[in-house]
Amino acid sequence: MRNLYLVGYDVKDDKRLRAVYRTMRGYGERIQYSVFVCDLSPKEKAIMLDDLSNKINKEADSIFILQLGPTDGKTREDFEFIGQKRELPEREAVIV
Repeated sequence: MRNLYLVGYDVKDDKRLRAVYRTMRGYGERIQYSVFVCDLSPKEKAIMLDDLSNKINKEADSIFILQLGPTDGKTREDFEFIGQKRELPEREAVIV
C-alpha cells in the first residue's frame, strides 16, 4: 500500500544539505524550503531512508518523516495553505 509522507530536514553543512536535497528530489515534491511530500511504497520508503542515512551526520543533522496516510484516501484534501497554494505530488516516487 502506498502512503503519503511529509519529510523535512535540518542539515547543518552546505555540502550535506545539497546532497539531501538532490536525494529528496528523487522521492517527492518540494513544498517548502526543506520539506517534501512523498508518495511511497514501503520498499521505496526503506530505500529513501537508507539513502538519507548515508548522507547526513547523525550527530549534527536531523530528518523527520511523518506518515500522512494512504494515497488512495482523502489525504491530499487535508492539506491547507495560507498564501500561495502548492500542488501536491500526483506521481509515485522517481528514484534516481
